[in-house]
Amino acid sequence: MTTLCVAGGTGQVGRHVVRLALAAGHEVSVLSRHVPPPGSEKRHDGATYHAGDVTTGVGLADALAGADVVVDCLEGQLGKARKQFADGGSRLLESAHQAGTGKAVALSIINCDMSNYSYYVSKAAKERVYAKSPLETVVVRATQFHSLVDMVFSAGARIRLIPSFKGVEFQAISPADVAQALLEAALERVSAEQHRVRTVGGPEVMAMKDMAVSWKGATGSRGRIVELPLPGPMGAYLRAGQNLVPEQAYGSETFVSWLEKRGETL
Repeated sequence: MTTLCVAGGTGQVGRHVVRLALAAGHEVSVLSRHVPPPGSEKRHDGATYHAGDVTTGVGLADALAGADVVVDCLEGQLGKARKQFADGGSRLLESAHQAGTGKAVALSIINCDMSNYSYYVSKAAKERVYAKSPLETVVVRATQFHSLVDMVFSAGARIRLIPSFKGVEFQAISPADVAQALLEAALERVSAEQHRVRTVGGPEVMAMKDMAVSWKGATGSRGRIVELPLPGPMGAYLRAGQNLVPEQAYGSETFVSWLEKRGETL
């Protein structure tokens, strides 16, 4: 049995890591800014929950006590959280080192160091922090989530337009499959290579327009699919195919199967 601390264990990927680790018989503590109440879908029986904040260090020692591995699923997409994202990672690693934790695994984004998009820049900065840690570290880079593409389509559908960005393909992956990759990395035997990067992509590459057609059929949306240019750093990143890694396909949950599963739970 391994003892894991899952930082961000109430988020969309972190809660899957917690679920999978508990099912495999491991001991799990969860670090989150807010502890979910009993009965919440963000809470799993069998895990212990600790309120803490990596931007201040409050609560980290309690959450990390006795942990063999820390799995960092924290996000920092907006404002202050994004600006402090790398510093928060450094504080988490330092606290883990002080607690005697031997390994840290972090969730990141494919080729984030090849984009000028601010969120991806913050991810790359955090990766550099991990590469300098005294702990053994594994950074798991994932392609974009199915939920991200779904969010783009849903936002447009509110005004009856389903956007498809010209020249863009996705190799979208489910949060549950990413969680499995993170757990596998956490449980790997000690490696001679202290700092490693692993990349996982979804099981198939699809043109965004084809994804829009599938999404429209699955949701019953009456929106019209429209092809649009995507300007800026994100557009350049996507059109260059830097979000694709077909040779490292992982998992089995396609965009369509993810949509179907989600529909069954609504």
